[in-house]
Amino acid sequence: MSNNFYTNYKNEIDSFIDHALAEDIGIGDHSSLSCIDLSKKNSAQLVIKEKGRIAGITLAKQIFKRYDSNLEFSSFLVEGDSVKDGDIAFTVKGSSQSILSTERIVINSMQRMSGIASLTFDLNHMIQHTSCKLLDTRKTTPNFRYPEKWAVQIGGGTNHRMGLFDAIMIKDNHIDFCGGMTQAMKKTSQYVKNLGRRIDVIVECRNQKEIEEALTFSFINRILLDNHSPTELEKAISMIARKKSTEASGRITRDNLVEYAETGVDYISMGALSYNANIIDMSLKAIS
Repeated sequence: MSNNFYTNYKNEIDSFIDHALAEDIGIGDHSSLSCIDLSKKNSAQLVIKEKGRIAGITLAKQIFKRYDSNLEFSSFLVEGDSVKDGDIAFTVKGSSQSILSTERIVINSMQRMSGIASLTFDLNHMIQHTSCKLLDTRKTTPNFRYPEKWAVQIGGGTNHRMGLFDAIMIKDNHIDFCGGMTQAMKKTSQYVKNLGRRIDVIVECRNQKEIEEALTFSFINRILLDNHSPTELEKAISMIARKKSTEASGRITRDNLVEYAETGVDYISMGALSYNANIIDMSLKAIS
């Protein structure tokens, strides 16, 4: 799964790595240059300090290799593995300066990704008795969206649209700016025809009238039901009657997630997967 994500978004991930290296190292790692000989070689290992799910091993390898292709990387875990305090995720061997210069970027990325994967895994486990799929959102850290969505996938969640460019989502403001659901859908229908390629269309419906109007347009793939109570959601789903797939969002927390999933909704999207996840503590330690 993790390798597929990197393959699918290689250019974006490599760009993230390049920008992260430039941000942290700049014109040079003065700390390492001041006391570490250029020819010095060492080994280090990534030590896990608390339980959770590991994510970002593949990204860590790419960071090391992109900075210094001669570094030797050996992993003892795979993406999504359960970890606990004291576990060793990987070792890296080679230029001491290269290891030190990339250390913080690797740790920062993996701590954040592992926290997201852990939260996603826990929430997904809670609703595994249903057919509902857990989705991420665009509520991600700027310039870190791809690793965060990668982590959601590692944790067993499903990626929503990556950005504004790979799916159409018509929400309440779009509808109001257009003067109503029917007007918005007519314009969207024409846009999709002119686009000349397949693209998913998700439409937010706030009430029965908007659902009725939306159901008359065959090009819509999914109906988004935002800020509905579980009871309201059940009524809307019954009205849609499987003519379109359904997605719920808003007001959904760990405490009421199961109740929402048991309504029969197809998808639940939660921005909290990325913005509310705690990091999993870990550190890179020299091997003596």
